[in-house]
Amino acid sequence: MKVLVTGGGGFLGKAIVKLLRERGDQVRSFSRSEHAALAELGVEHCRGELSDAEAVKQAARDCELVFHVAAKAGVWGPHAEFYQANVLGTRHVIAACRQHGIRRLVYTSSPSVVFDGSDMEDVDESVPYPEHYEAFYPQTKAEAERLVLQANDESLATVALRPHLIWGPEDNHLVPRILERGAKGALRRIGKRECLADTIYIDNAARAHIQAADRLEIASVVAGKAYFLSQGEPLPLWDIVDRILDAGGVPPVSGTISPQLAYAIGWTMEKVYGLLRLQSEPRMTRFVARELSTSHWFNIAAAQQDFGYAPQVSFDEGMLRLKKWLSERESPDETVAGR
Repeated sequence: MKVLVTGGGGFLGKAIVKLLRERGDQVRSFSRSEHAALAELGVEHCRGELSDAEAVKQAARDCELVFHVAAKAGVWGPHAEFYQANVLGTRHVIAACRQHGIRRLVYTSSPSVVFDGSDMEDVDESVPYPEHYEAFYPQTKAEAERLVLQANDESLATVALRPHLIWGPEDNHLVPRILERGAKGALRRIGKRECLADTIYIDNAARAHIQAADRLEIASVVAGKAYFLSQGEPLPLWDIVDRILDAGGVPPVSGTISPQLAYAIGWTMEKVYGLLRLQSEPRMTRFVARELSTSHWFNIAAAQQDFGYAPQVSFDEGMLRLKKWLSERESPDETVAGR
């Protein structure tokens, strides 16, 4: 079939594209810039912004299935930028599906859409959206998720997937941030309480998207629902951070600050950055302080039961692959080749 992947050049988008190409699907990617790696895979590319309804419409032409992966991520920035990419962009994707008679839409959401700042332990999809958000990313992703689920009907089957903390080789977000801050000695444990968290390895996340799409038939059990995705291996949060640091040859986190102090620092930095209109991301925000001082792991039974999700790459195996990739990326040959 012919498939559109928004954000096909991103970390998760590219992993989904690879699986689609491996099974023989024709793939078109929609993003702001072209990606040589996708061209090598034989992927057609459409360039544009999610906020441009006509560009999205043209990208979806002749497609039978859409994976809407693209989004503006991050914990800092103007509300308008998050809204245009995440909410308005999702409206445009849904409209394009309807205009072209596309019958299946898989949306990449986030567990942060239900994060209320407190511990979330073994929660399932019945947990409600919170009344207040401390960052524009989860707020706008929640708005977009609602739009996708509400759009489900007899002509368009939709599903929202909530992968938690995707990582692995070629990660351009989570792993680089941890390694960069760890190398600078800028990481501190927040609190002494052992908080559990779960993550998801990139291959598992991509495969889950394909599985959900395959089960996403009109009136199927999957349609109109949201699903948590993770390894199913909750671990101490700071052990996860230290394992990533170790994979990159960086010493473990050594200092500790209290959750109350971290939150106060985040609040202060947000105020200062807002008043000075600084574009760079603060070292701490209220959202990050909450995230790093609470447990957040999710019950994945629904995904396992409804579309057969089962992590094929364990956390330990994923770490071995990450360490190998990081070491090869820094090899002299690759440096000379102009990576």
